[in-house]
Amino acid sequence: MSLTALFKGKGKARAEDVEEEEVDQNNGVGADASSSDSDSSSDSDASDSDSDLISTSDSSDSDSDDDDVLTDLLDSLLDKARQNAQAKATQLAGAEGGEEEFIRLGSDDEDEAKEQPPLPPLDTGSLPKPYIDLAEDRGEGPSKIHDPDVELVQKAASTLSAPTAPVPPPEVTRDGKRLTKKELKKVRYISVYRFIHMKNQTAGKAWFDLPAPPESDLPRMYREVEALRLHKQLDPKQFYRKEPGEGKGIKGLPKHFAIGTIIPSNSPFGAPAPDSLPRSARKRTLVDELVDDAEARSYAKKKFKELQTVRGARGRGTLAAKKALRKPKW
Repeated sequence: MSLTALFKGKGKARAEDVEEEEVDQNNGVGADASSSDSDSSSDSDASDSDSDLISTSDSSDSDSDDDDVLTDLLDSLLDKARQNAQAKATQLAGAEGGEEEFIRLGSDDEDEAKEQPPLPPLDTGSLPKPYIDLAEDRGEGPSKIHDPDVELVQKAASTLSAPTAPVPPPEVTRDGKRLTKKELKKVRYISVYRFIHMKNQTAGKAWFDLPAPPESDLPRMYREVEALRLHKQLDPKQFYRKEPGEGKGIKGLPKHFAIGTIIPSNSPFGAPAPDSLPRSARKRTLVDELVDDAEARSYAKKKFKELQTVRGARGRGTLAAKKALRKPKW
């Protein structure tokens, strides 16, 4: 049996079977040779027997060499099979036990170990405060954002001790005498009153310092405001919301208000236009301008006629007409 057959069988054939097959082949060859020699002559039998002995001795030597090679191959194959089985067993044990595989970085050489940078430590130590604080529950509200620079400035400012303000000098009179407690109280009251009075004179910067009119001008300004409020009576097609102070007299006027006239200027038109009224066509007051309107004039005329018919039905000369209506027609 050749060596290729052994490698194809992957070491499964046994050594004893190989030896038996080789012995049978050798015996068959010797038997064929002896039968042919017996037919030829008796002298050749002796020579054939000698040649058979020589061939059997040679075959025994070759068989012993083949046995040594086969045993070595079988031993090596068995060792490889055992190693593979052990490797599979270790893999299965690691997969079932959940053990982690460790990878070892670096080498035994000192030069290569020095060239590689060291691994960072796993312990990070004390970390800074995060910028965002997330709430544990959604009901607590949105997350908070921190600015470390602002917090450092606030902390430094809180630790600093601000200098105390100096004690103000005592208030004195023109003669240089100190004021008594009663006089100091009176001075403070006057200063507070002046501050409140000055504060109430204007509506503030948000309202462009709208002034509060003096009390002497309130009656005249009330008539102007009332004329502005009555303009809704002249225009039936528009609805105006009722003002909170309407119908309360002078007390219903707002605290800060002003009434003025529009100053003619070139803006926004830049030049006189046919749409803008000339000075001669303008009216003196707002009421005159509203009454001069064509639509307002027709509406006022219609209302006047209605009032006159109602008054005429109840006025002079209506009694005879009423009696005539009461008389029977037959």
